[in-house]
Amino acid sequence: MVKIVGIDPGLAATGVGVVCGIDIKVKSFSYGSINTSKKKSLPQRLHHIFSKITLVLEDEKPDLMVVEDVFSLEKYPKSGIILGKVAGVILLAGCRADISIVEIPVREAKLILTGNGNADKAQLEKAVREFLNLAKPIRPFHASDALGMALIGLFRYGAI
Repeated sequence: MVKIVGIDPGLAATGVGVVCGIDIKVKSFSYGSINTSKKKSLPQRLHHIFSKITLVLEDEKPDLMVVEDVFSLEKYPKSGIILGKVAGVILLAGCRADISIVEIPVREAKLILTGNGNADKAQLEKAVREFLNLAKPIRPFHASDALGMALIGLFRYGAI
């Protein structure tokens, strides 16, 4: 049995998903998000994300952490830079916890989970929900994205 933590980096909300299982069989899972306030400074928000991820990793003691790789849209370059900072503190938390880390591009994740590399958030959420046999939608979308990352970790690395 392996435990995988999936992370969907975001400054306002970072999604976190945890799956335990073997190969493609999920035995248990949980999910949530780490939210930060716009009223706080960027360093304060990054510290909050780092601290919460550190706690999750200490509590869960995963075998692997799978993080959605950072991307930047030409139209919004500053967003990509900020997302890179968020991913940086997440990767640092994983490294300090001595956990193996894999980064997966979002298009690759969408292709694996939905069969469509251009799937939207609703399609991705539905694919994750169906795989886990959940009737209720997974909210927020950041949490379903993170669960998707954790599932990919289980599919690919579930025999570690």
